[in-house]
Amino acid sequence: MKIKFVSADGANVTEADGKTGDRLLEIAQAHGQALEGTCEGQMACSTCHVIIAPEDFDKLPHASADEDDLLDLAAHVTRTSRLACQILLEESWDSLTVRIPPDAYDMQGR
Repeated sequence: MKIKFVSADGANVTEADGKTGDRLLEIAQAHGQALEGTCEGQMACSTCHVIIAPEDFDKLPHASADEDDLLDLAAHVTRTSRLACQILLEESWDSLTVRIPPDAYDMQGR
């Protein structure tokens, strides 16, 4: 599956490959995206907040109530915001476009 990461300003696009079961957060980090994931995918923070392209958003399973609560803590949340740690790639998806929100920063320097 092709994943397209778009910078907050839209100026940079990074393409990555993923396979069924891969976690979006780990793919993003492996391809230099500024997503910290402070809680290491345990859904205890909102530092992996991403914005899914509207045309791809309905492909994803609905967010849990806990994920929605954490998104309330994230900056620049939109209708199509999700936590990258909660998105596992599915076989039926051929592609996914993800925008990195403004102010995203990886304090760990990945």
